[in-house]
Amino acid sequence: MIWYVALIAAVALERLVELVVSNRNRAWSVSKGGLETGAGHYPVMVALHTALLAGCLIEAIALHRPFVPLLGWLMVAAVLAAQGLRWWCIGTLGPQWNTRVIVVPDLPLVTSGPYRLLRHPNYLAVVTEGVALPLVRSAWITAALFTFLNALLLWHRIRVEDRALGVLAGST
Repeated sequence: MIWYVALIAAVALERLVELVVSNRNRAWSVSKGGLETGAGHYPVMVALHTALLAGCLIEAIALHRPFVPLLGWLMVAAVLAAQGLRWWCIGTLGPQWNTRVIVVPDLPLVTSGPYRLLRHPNYLAVVTEGVALPLVRSAWITAALFTFLNALLLWHRIRVEDRALGVLAGST
């Protein structure tokens, strides 16, 4: 169980690093005239992602969820792949990447890296991690609940982003 707690702690630390990068990029975007869209759902997103990490630990410990080697190791691989995809997105977008929806006018729409394959590749990483991280320790309730709530959130978030990116695409 200690290694699972360490994995969750590592993901939490990675999230904190993301927030540092996001805040730096937010300042850059605002200095370039960037405007935030759809800020109302941001606290819900933060709460949901925090609850994912807490739920992984609570369910695994309270309900004595086992580590099933075949499932567990596949899910560890999926978590690592999700982190790789997330950082590929962050690296590709550079200072335009943010945890918020901020669009800087007159910048071209990014269509390289993972964005040449998918319009919102970071959300593939989020969905993958949301399923895989709990299932490393067979925490299927957390995986199912996060997946359902995250689908609702992403439905809204992607609409917000697409509207904001449509403005950007229209200006290029």
